[in-house]
Amino acid sequence: MDYNTGRPNHIEDYLITVRTGQWFGWSDSKNKVYANLVVYDGGAKPSESDCTNGLKALQDSWDLENNSYKSKRSAEYPSVVDQLDDIYHNGIDAWKATIKTTKDKYPKP
Repeated sequence: MDYNTGRPNHIEDYLITVRTGQWFGWSDSKNKVYANLVVYDGGAKPSESDCTNGLKALQDSWDLENNSYKSKRSAEYPSVVDQLDDIYHNGIDAWKATIKTTKDKYPKP
């Protein structure tokens, strides 16, 4: 996983979703490629295409969630505390106007 964004970026991100526990490892921990994948629990080793396709599915899901109007809106909305303060001091209509700015910027598809 990319530590800055949280986006899956390695087959290991997929492998941890396949089974629970420490069922896999690497024959060379400094070179974590499919060829070095070792299965410890006696289960079947996923195919390389399963791993790459699984990683791609995780990335697509992450991209959809993090590039959606919902995530963009939530990043721009004022905090709940600030919204409540706005309502208290300026009323519901002023709060609605503030929120509408963000909703208009990132409309629902």
